[in-house]
Amino acid sequence: MRIELGEDQEPEIGLVALIDCIFFLLMFFMVATTFKQQEENRKNRALPVDLPKSDATLRAEDASEPGMVITIDRDGKVFVDGAATTRQGLHDRLRGLAARDRNASIRIDGDRRADFQSVVRVMDLCAFEGLTNLAVHVRE
Repeated sequence: MRIELGEDQEPEIGLVALIDCIFFLLMFFMVATTFKQQEENRKNRALPVDLPKSDATLRAEDASEPGMVITIDRDGKVFVDGAATTRQGLHDRLRGLAARDRNASIRIDGDRRADFQSVVRVMDLCAFEGLTNLAVHVRE
């Protein structure tokens, strides 16, 4: 005895489910891209500092990664690794770095329009804590 199952129907692709999958993928990539940009901004922490120009500099790949980056903007404000700090805060951070590693390298990024006295104050604080491995960041 033969059982009749009805007419053979062609399989259909669920268009609604396909559109849902495409929207989920689109949202995933949009969110992933936003997180990546925020992560890069945290890493760079670019401050608007106009570095002085030098005719003879080390190439960036020749220099080692600094233990601390101290930035001085044109108004004389001091930033440590991208975060604003006071003179006492800088002194505390330098003391902590000197306690961990006396040979740690410190890079000073000073704006070319900054008062040179601001740079000298930072260098004095480094010397006071015994940190003598200093580098000044310039543009080529």
